[in-house]
Amino acid sequence: MATNLRVPAPKPIDDFEGWIAAFTQPTVLIELAVLALCVALAWGVVAGLRRAVASEDPRSIWFGRRKVDGVLFPLVLLCLGYAALAVLDRYMGVAVFKVAIPVLVSLVVIRVGVKVLQAAFAQAGWVRLLEHTISWIAWLAMVLWVSGLLPVVLNELDLITWKVGGTTLSVRNMIEGLLTAGAVLIFTLWISSAIETRLLKSATGGELSLRKAVSNATRALLMFVGLILALSAVGIDLTALSVLGGAVGVGIGFGLQKLAANYVSGFVILAERSMRIGDTVRVDNFEGVITQINARYTVVRSQAGRESIVPNEMLITNRVENLSLVDSKVNQTTVVTVGYDSDVELVSRLLVEAARAQSRVLVEPEPAAHLSAFGADGLEFTVGYWVADPERGQLNLRSDINRAILTALRAHGIDIPYPQRVVHQR
Repeated sequence: MATNLRVPAPKPIDDFEGWIAAFTQPTVLIELAVLALCVALAWGVVAGLRRAVASEDPRSIWFGRRKVDGVLFPLVLLCLGYAALAVLDRYMGVAVFKVAIPVLVSLVVIRVGVKVLQAAFAQAGWVRLLEHTISWIAWLAMVLWVSGLLPVVLNELDLITWKVGGTTLSVRNMIEGLLTAGAVLIFTLWISSAIETRLLKSATGGELSLRKAVSNATRALLMFVGLILALSAVGIDLTALSVLGGAVGVGIGFGLQKLAANYVSGFVILAERSMRIGDTVRVDNFEGVITQINARYTVVRSQAGRESIVPNEMLITNRVENLSLVDSKVNQTTVVTVGYDSDVELVSRLLVEAARAQSRVLVEPEPAAHLSAFGADGLEFTVGYWVADPERGQLNLRSDINRAILTALRAHGIDIPYPQRVVHQR
């Protein structure tokens, strides 16, 4: 005679005495053992994946600094917990997992929000406050879920309504819309951070600019989709956006022309790749290296350490000298005045040798010295040479060459005349 070993599931736990009775059952020990097994399995899975992908990045959203300091560990544990709950609920009443599952869900939400914000806004001071807000909301929702008050609270909030135009809004709809917007925003920041950390760090030159353009476009598209989803969750009729779109278009046409032009110019620069991060440019009498190309402006850093914020429209409409568009070689010159009785051939040879002695000066094209002018005080020679690494500094190289020229001229007795003036006195 076959016997059915299945124990009927108990009624939902709705009061404090029910909780006490459920946690004093002998099956609680089995649940605790299964939960400990799930924790051990999740630990092993995360450790194996960590070794497989060799993740040592402390900013990793999945792993973090430790095996449990990331999104992956609570997420794997939540999946194992759901699987264990489905199995145990068929043979016995469960109490521990009715608390463990909401706790794990809240932990996953907190970890996702906190880790994404830390990766996207590492230096922002307000991130800490937002992290605490996410934690409080998640734990409050968990308490309401476990206690069974969450449906009651949601129904009460749904009764508080007001009418905006032809749309009826409630507190519940507003909260759901804010949560949807927050979730989409976190997802957008997660995708953007993944693109920047995994793709941009291995790209250089034109490839870096193209990938940055794709990253900015992806972020803008996801933010737009998130706004649409949030408005739909709140219950706002999206046909009202046509009026808003017309107003925004008029505003851009009259008051935001410069701002819109800068944004469009930024995407044009990134798409055309006429200027790339790392290029040496000269714009508006300011010379430096491009360190950032943002949607609205470009940052140019000079060799003296000063940074210039250049609107992207200026880079499109004005004349810009890109010293690195073809290659990084630049030409430098220095001028020397010697006496009229000096040997021209000797002076030319000494100037070329002084420039050629510097390791940074290119051999091809080779340095050249020319008698450039007959000055008021003497013969003016101009020595020109090419440098392949201007980012290492140009003034320091010119100083070394001038010092070498001065030493060579003094060694050969060639005079560098003082300024001479003739004064007629009556």
